[in-house]
Amino acid sequence: MAALGRRMFFDPALSASGRQSCASCHSPAHAYGPPDGRAVQLGGERLDAQGFRAVPSLRYVLPRTPRWFKEHERDPIEREIEVDSVPTGGFTRDGRFDTLRDQARAPLFDPAEMANRDEAALAARLRVAPYAAEFARVFGRAALADDTQAVAGLTMALERFQLDDPSFAPYTSKFDRYLKGEARLSEPEQRGLRLFADPGKGNCASCHTVAPGANGAPPLLTDYSFANLGVPRNRTLRSNADPAFFDLGLCGPLRISRTGIDDKYCGAFKTPSLRNVATRSIFMHNGVFTDLADAVRFYVERDIRPARWYGRGKSGQVERYDDLPPAYRKNVDQLTAPMDRRPGGKPALNEADIRDIVAFLRTLTDADALPTGPAEMGTTAHRARSQSRR
Repeated sequence: MAALGRRMFFDPALSASGRQSCASCHSPAHAYGPPDGRAVQLGGERLDAQGFRAVPSLRYVLPRTPRWFKEHERDPIEREIEVDSVPTGGFTRDGRFDTLRDQARAPLFDPAEMANRDEAALAARLRVAPYAAEFARVFGRAALADDTQAVAGLTMALERFQLDDPSFAPYTSKFDRYLKGEARLSEPEQRGLRLFADPGKGNCASCHTVAPGANGAPPLLTDYSFANLGVPRNRTLRSNADPAFFDLGLCGPLRISRTGIDDKYCGAFKTPSLRNVATRSIFMHNGVFTDLADAVRFYVERDIRPARWYGRGKSGQVERYDDLPPAYRKNVDQLTAPMDRRPGGKPALNEADIRDIVAFLRTLTDADALPTGPAEMGTTAHRARSQSRR
């Protein structure tokens, strides 16, 4: 089944355009992330449709990702003494799928991705694939003949490929060798790791865990929780030309169910793994940053120097958290370092600290992972501001 899923993963004929496969956006050579520097990949029947979220890597978070859950206090006493737990788990940036097969189904039918019109259209493509006989052997001829069963078998095979193939979790980075005592970190890398984990400095490890797990399992650099960072609006995305459009993560528009989610989580997205992050050329859920150091710097300066990161509203004033509607801007995380500062305050990290953290992040790159192409000129609204201050 996994071998069959591999063939499907690389097959562009399963898309409406006939030119886009799963691997087109999740390139194995690029840690199963995007192969280029586009903020958002193009898809659709003519490969000219644009979604509104950056493509994540498929490495590492697959077999250990928990189902989406949100713990609730049982009674008024717990509400008084317990810290509210944040939503956790699920697949995709908004956690809306509980299984890999459900996650794999979504891009097959998304109009901005592989764009199959319906199950019948996709099943018809599957029946003429060069591996159709193998599909019938694995799932049965009756399954291949039935549209719904054919699509179910396809997504099950894609799930099995991602779970079974070792290329999705190679653990070949310098950091992995360091954890096994097979490599030493340089002085900047060591300082970066300390800053990464220090609760009063970078505090990155509070969400991007670096401690080994049970029985020494390598850390995945995520705790699967959700956070609202208040990242700037990427005004080059076509969807954002509409001032009324907002991607609210847990509150839609792609996630339909609001079960267990109240308004204070609107705008929250799942914490990604930082493994192979240094190979990427776009960052955050909307691809607004094109430089890894800027992505780190944003955490430090977001509220201290907001004019560096946000545009101005109609009043001419800097509009913080401009990728959220005003009613939800109070949801932005502001309680922990380095995002617990006020305008004009002392940053939790200086420029040397930021360089050291980036040096550590580069140790998370797998031996086979290639860097993506450079971000396109004008890819992000932040690019011009980023260049102007260098």
